[in-house]
Amino acid sequence: MKLDIVLGSELMPLYEKVVRGERLSAADGMLLYQTPNLSGVGYLANLVRERWHDNRAFYVRNQHINYTNICNKFCKFCSFYAKKGGPKPYTLSLEEVRQRLRAYRHVPITEVHMVGGVNPRIPYDYYLDLIRTAREERPGVHVKAFTAVEWEEISRISKKPLNEVLQDMKAAGLGSVPGGGIEVLSDRAHAELFPKKINGARWIEIARDIAQAGLKQYATLLYGMGETLEERVDHFVQLRELQDETGHFLAMTPLAFHPEGTELPDRPHTSGEEDLRNIAVSRLMLDNFPHIKSFWIMNTTAITQVALWYGADDVDGTIHEYEIIYQDDAPGVKQQVITRKQLIRLIQEAGRDPVERDSLYQIVPPREEPETEKPLRQPLLLPMSKV
Repeated sequence: MKLDIVLGSELMPLYEKVVRGERLSAADGMLLYQTPNLSGVGYLANLVRERWHDNRAFYVRNQHINYTNICNKFCKFCSFYAKKGGPKPYTLSLEEVRQRLRAYRHVPITEVHMVGGVNPRIPYDYYLDLIRTAREERPGVHVKAFTAVEWEEISRISKKPLNEVLQDMKAAGLGSVPGGGIEVLSDRAHAELFPKKINGARWIEIARDIAQAGLKQYATLLYGMGETLEERVDHFVQLRELQDETGHFLAMTPLAFHPEGTELPDRPHTSGEEDLRNIAVSRLMLDNFPHIKSFWIMNTTAITQVALWYGADDVDGTIHEYEIIYQDDAPGVKQQVITRKQLIRLIQEAGRDPVERDSLYQIVPPREEPETEKPLRQPLLLPMSKV
């Protein structure tokens, strides 16, 4: 292969840096976003991806619990929170949470992922009981729960410093912390799009507390909502510097903005080109993040397959069931869940080797499989904005 044909003179200096394992600069990040040579960017990202993980592609069997859609932050990019003309408000009782967990008790999931809106009426004990309930219903499961903005609220209602709250939650069974709580680390975007949420500086402070508590964390970038390319690159640079300091981040998940039901309905959907480019740039800029994830429910299973050659090494998981957004994989079809067999086929069709992992990226040994991964009972159905 003639690299000058694939990369062109524009990307060859970045190739030399990648080969040497040299850190890319913010200017390099801007070039990766602005060059029309998407294939070249993907080629560079794949070099780094295979340096980390060879031909392996990871997946997890997980279940999502979105415990409330009541939220007092009113972010312009969000369609999930309850509002007039939108989703009706709900907060799951602990019994409803148990019902949802029991619906998939025959599936050997390893992770329960719990996030929700910021509902100021929820007491502190409810959050502890959410974790305890998941651990009681699924002994041994890893609980990944609460974004940074939720942690800010939980600490407020507990009247305790966050480091004490985190220890309480660990004692209840918390295993790690998901990404989210900040869409992009930009004061401008914060003021324009989500001013009632914590700002970037506070998000970083919370991430430091999480690291000091001995917990692993994930990170995200929501792109396509009106942030600039410079803000995306700066987001990666700030995360990279924080990871240099703490070493506690496991993975980055670039998330595509979906405008339906939000206060930004005229914003266009992200294209496949944008989805692949954001995954590739995140892989190249975040040289100290072990994993880059393509979240199939937000960028489609087809894009996720291609993403496995554009820097992604993880396709997330079975989901069981996600309510923040619904993915159209065919006209009129809203997909919330994918089976293990489908995930394996998705990865194999892309030419990668599927590997089941747990929340901390430890390999899960093969187990006897259930005949179906469909729920044993119809899960509680709630009115959502995208149905």
